[in-house]
Amino acid sequence: MSDSSPNFCIGVNTIVVRDGKLLLGMRKNCYCAGTWGLPGGHLEQGEALAEGAARELFEETGLRAGRLEFANIVNNPPLTKKLHYIQVGFVTTDVVGEPELKEPDRCAEWRWFEVNALPKEIFSNHQTQIRLFVVGKEKYGEEKI
Repeated sequence: MSDSSPNFCIGVNTIVVRDGKLLLGMRKNCYCAGTWGLPGGHLEQGEALAEGAARELFEETGLRAGRLEFANIVNNPPLTKKLHYIQVGFVTTDVVGEPELKEPDRCAEWRWFEVNALPKEIFSNHQTQIRLFVVGKEKYGEEKI
């Protein structure tokens, strides 16, 4: 057994829903550039999960979440020598403002997508989180969003 502790990256992501549509950003100049992803990023040392998700949402889009509800946690073990990620997802349906391109070096655009017409090119680390949200929406009804 190794003496070193395992290292994990913690991603905090927000599923932003407005009028039945999800907000996704086109990734650029980063891993899996050219795919659509949720607003989110890395949890910072000492930060609460929901606090990190709200911070990342604001830093990337300029949107402020009124209420964040825990949605899911996904284990993304590395398929190659990439980092091992644990992704924590939150849902918000009451954001204030319109999405802005706050990090144009990392995101080409923000776009709203109908839940039943999502793009095929979704960032691999966010695919399961989005699928779990959509399945939950179908299972529990429209009141989830």
